[in-house]
Amino acid sequence: MNRSKIAVLTAAALITTIGAAAAGLLALDRLYPPPLDAARSVSAEVVGRNGHLLRAFAAAEGRWRLKTGVDDVDPRFIKMLVAYEDRRFWSHPGVDPLALLRAAGQLVTNGRIVSGGSTLSMQLARLIEPRAERSIGAKLLQMARAIQIERRLSKREILEHYLTLAPYGGNLEGVRAASLAWFGKAPRRLTLAEAALLVALPQLPEKRRPDRNLAGARAARDRVLERMASTGTIDAGEIERAAAEAVPSTRRALPALAAHLANDAVRKDRASRLHKVTLDRNVQQGLENVARAAAANLGPKLSVAMILADAGTGEILGEVGSADYFDGSRSGWIDMTRIARSPGSALKPFIYGLAFEDGLVMQETVIEDRPASFSGYRPRNFDMSYQGDVSVREALQLSLNVPAVRLLDAVGPTRLMVRFRRAGVNAQLPPGEAPGLAIGLGGVGMTLKDLVQLYAGLANGGKVVMLREHFTATEKRSRGSTPLCPAGHLPLKGGDYVFINARHQSQTSQNEGGELCQPISPLEGEMPGRAEGGAPSASIKSGTAQNDAPQTLLTPAAAWQVSDILSGVLPPKGSFQRGIAYKTGTSYGYRDAWSVGFDGRYVLGVWVGRADNAAVPGLTGYGSAAPILFEGFAKSGLAITPLPRAPAGAVRIARSELPPSLRRFSQNRLVTTGLREPAPQIVYPPEGARVELMAGATGETSPLVLKLQGGRAPFRWLANGTPLPEASRRRTTSWQPDGAGYSTLTVIDAAGRAASVRVFVN
Repeated sequence: MNRSKIAVLTAAALITTIGAAAAGLLALDRLYPPPLDAARSVSAEVVGRNGHLLRAFAAAEGRWRLKTGVDDVDPRFIKMLVAYEDRRFWSHPGVDPLALLRAAGQLVTNGRIVSGGSTLSMQLARLIEPRAERSIGAKLLQMARAIQIERRLSKREILEHYLTLAPYGGNLEGVRAASLAWFGKAPRRLTLAEAALLVALPQLPEKRRPDRNLAGARAARDRVLERMASTGTIDAGEIERAAAEAVPSTRRALPALAAHLANDAVRKDRASRLHKVTLDRNVQQGLENVARAAAANLGPKLSVAMILADAGTGEILGEVGSADYFDGSRSGWIDMTRIARSPGSALKPFIYGLAFEDGLVMQETVIEDRPASFSGYRPRNFDMSYQGDVSVREALQLSLNVPAVRLLDAVGPTRLMVRFRRAGVNAQLPPGEAPGLAIGLGGVGMTLKDLVQLYAGLANGGKVVMLREHFTATEKRSRGSTPLCPAGHLPLKGGDYVFINARHQSQTSQNEGGELCQPISPLEGEMPGRAEGGAPSASIKSGTAQNDAPQTLLTPAAAWQVSDILSGVLPPKGSFQRGIAYKTGTSYGYRDAWSVGFDGRYVLGVWVGRADNAAVPGLTGYGSAAPILFEGFAKSGLAITPLPRAPAGAVRIARSELPPSLRRFSQNRLVTTGLREPAPQIVYPPEGARVELMAGATGETSPLVLKLQGGRAPFRWLANGTPLPEASRRRTTSWQPDGAGYSTLTVIDAAGRAASVRVFVN
């Protein structure tokens, strides 16, 4: 056989052998893949609106293992980690032959292991498949696993798995958990010295724990800094400053905020590892501190619950279910934001709102506060005294019971309950009992979340927005804080409620997430396609909910009148006026104390009481809950937003300027809903008109003619809030402007109904 044939056969045999070996290795790789599932087992996290961790739940074996991405870490840490542990990480296939040769040379030279030559891929292999022994066989297995890992994952994915699984002593795993535990902050904000310490700890995590071996931890950190200086990875000046920083000697607890909400979020979706909620970490921390301090001052067994929400979007920014989740003496595990209790007088503002809406009263209307019987029901004031004749404004600010029941008797308790249902609040009555006058004084069950939702509608100009603590799928993907729909709109898909009305379809718009948003109907408290009694009409298409879909709680004018009154309530003793409107409530038997307040954007509700519903002598809304409300606003970190200006048609009129029928409330007079005349409407000048007034021969500007239609005479006209000299029974009058510019003209009829226009006078 000649040499050429031998060469060919040898080459063929070699290729066959290599091919068979490769095929065998591929088969083994498929049969024995690396256990990467272990790297995917991480702690469940509940994060706030800005991505800040609120609460984490331990992974298997009680380990804190927070999923960490490359973008979650300071870039300098990544640079130092690769330079210190695996310089050729981005180029090798999982095993670095040069590093292995260097390690072997150091072993021969020094007679001991100086460096292991392990790459980050090999270290990841050891983390997902730990072995107690350190042997050549174990090292070879790591190398094989590293090559397998490199075939399955990108370099970035390998790095992220390492950042998640690296040991940091005790039950801490991963850079995020270590950064929070040792420095109390996210790894994105690490200093150079802190980053160096986190690079050094995983090599000997137990021996270098700062809380047990401070000197050892510092020495390891300094070695990392020295290596960075010698390789030129970091500037020498920065290294010198970093070396002067102290090493933390204590381990901090991981964030543990919003215990009740976090538990509910995880319980509802156990498969998900990340739960994004609307809470703001700083707001939540501030409210929890206030609740904890207040409960300690109030005494044993008392608890505090709080909810703070954005009245424009309904997003809950802070939610405290109890003063201390782990305090058994206060039954802290019970979420008191969701337990129905009697709200006391906290519902009175909505009674007054309906009375304003119906034109029964104005703020300066006189109403009697004297003993009265309503078919056998005899309400009494909290202090057992009576004030006699008071204005409606004073009656609400003083929270007088008899005037509130008089107005509720006029507007109807069933109608009040219908408005609550529109707002998404199902107030609880005793089984088989119809709504009665007692609901105005707290004879109904309601949760703190329900109450805050009602007041959010009041703060939102009468337009109800559903409270929520979870983002939609679109918002979760964007990880932003932009509301799904703008204020005054409801989602047509993806939200809690979906109502489409053909009359409003042309007004729908699309938000950033591609979902349709429909404007809330402003029509006299009516929901599109829904009658006063709550029965849906044929124009409603229901989506994810079959319950009443709230849209308008009160008209804007009525909501402003109530808010204006509540803004004048004196703050509790020891608190400063903060520009908020608020109301308090105390349930029968001193069991529950409430306070709910709002500014131009945020609404905060407070409940104080015992979880076991026991009486607490001396517990009142004004004395116990209101101070917590003011302190909550102060410690929330949110700037106070001024209350909005009066909408068109909403004015405060002196008693002497009121129509005779509105100077004193009487239940015997006709209710405006029975009037035959339509509400007044200004027909000239129209809304937004620019009016040119000519100068006469004497140089004086001619007066502006004002015309209206509808309404009941006599009529009172106001220009920029100032009444014209006298009332008139005519539907035409004139007004002499005092100068050029914008002016607001308002007319009020004998029934208290108003109309306004804004014009520009040249």
